[in-house]
Amino acid sequence: MSDKKALLTVDGIDGAIEMPVLSGTLGPEVVDVSRLTGKGLFTYDPGFVSTAACESKITFIDGAKGQLLHRGYPIEQLAQQSDYLETCYLLMNGELPSAKQKKEYVDTILSHTMVHESLVSFFKGFRYDAHPMAMMCGVVGALASFYHDSLDINNPEHREISAHRLIAKMPTLAAMCYKHSTGQPFMYPDNSRSYSENFLHMMFGNPCESSRIDPIVAKAMDIIFLLHADHEQNASTSTVRLAGSSGANPFACISSGIAALWGPAHGGANEAVLNMLQEIGDESRIDEFVKRAKDKNDPFRLMGFGHRVYKNFDPRSRVMQGICDEVFGAMGVEHDPLLKIARKLEKIALEDDYFVEKKLYPNVDFYSGIIMKAIGIPTDMFTVIFATGRTAGWIAHWNEMISNPYKIGRPRQLYTGHTQRDYTPLDQR
Repeated sequence: MSDKKALLTVDGIDGAIEMPVLSGTLGPEVVDVSRLTGKGLFTYDPGFVSTAACESKITFIDGAKGQLLHRGYPIEQLAQQSDYLETCYLLMNGELPSAKQKKEYVDTILSHTMVHESLVSFFKGFRYDAHPMAMMCGVVGALASFYHDSLDINNPEHREISAHRLIAKMPTLAAMCYKHSTGQPFMYPDNSRSYSENFLHMMFGNPCESSRIDPIVAKAMDIIFLLHADHEQNASTSTVRLAGSSGANPFACISSGIAALWGPAHGGANEAVLNMLQEIGDESRIDEFVKRAKDKNDPFRLMGFGHRVYKNFDPRSRVMQGICDEVFGAMGVEHDPLLKIARKLEKIALEDDYFVEKKLYPNVDFYSGIIMKAIGIPTDMFTVIFATGRTAGWIAHWNEMISNPYKIGRPRQLYTGHTQRDYTPLDQR
């Protein structure tokens, strides 16, 4: 805490209201407005864009600089030198593991990849064309019914076991959502494979033959998980924290995060990129759509460009940009019409004065969408992939909150409805 104070004067209240100014290790100073309620006042901040709802040591974003740090480590370094499971350990525990700790952690995660056979029957209750995110919301929440042995949120060991189970089982459940939609048999995990390779095995393998996973594709999948592992206090993470503040079990909390992520303004952005590319349809129409995007009176928007937080280049997109060519080459899709449109749009965004001046650079959703399409992942599975990677951040934030003193979330409101009025009997209306 700094020695600074903020003073607020309000008509009708004697004297200035003094509020502490708090300083973190990085980022802007924060005015502590918690004392205002004692004066009968609330703050008004739609979307909470100017409100720090919690204190956290997990992730820091500087949108102006295009900086993303997990426990102090730049995302670029983690993507180039680490892997997804090591990043999960980092987010949850605060430090990078030793070689021994990493092996033990990876072994623990792999030992939890199986799901209860009763969940097979659960999936049979969904329509054949159910959206994968609808299934994920249901089955993740249902996990609480299988693990009564570790639902005491006040027990650190129980929280750790739940974290391991969630991180381990999400790829299994994600693949089951896909297999259900295709009518193919579910694939059991193969724990001789890496985390991301195992996911691809469960997605695209079949019981009739051995799965052959290209190491370039497995690496790209791991990086996609890693780049989506956490992104500070976004809508879904804040939802997980809010649900957790009621004392709800971790499976219910993560399910609530999945529901928030499902929204097209949040986790659906990479799906929107592919829909946009399909709308453009052909390279010959790109100039037409770019012109529409520049027209403020036209509702059309180019999806996958710019970011609400980053006012500079999204650091995650630089990493994704670098693996595009490798994946396209490995999958033999260099001549895919939609990918050719994406490549030309990327070139325009990086060179056109309009996009450069407004800093509408291709973001992580742009690249992750076209890479997942190249891998063969259908569009309606994109947000499920996002949820699988983001589970690490969700559970880390949930654990951080539960491990410290916290209050149940209770946002206030600016009420603009009717004042008190008397009930009118039905026969007099």
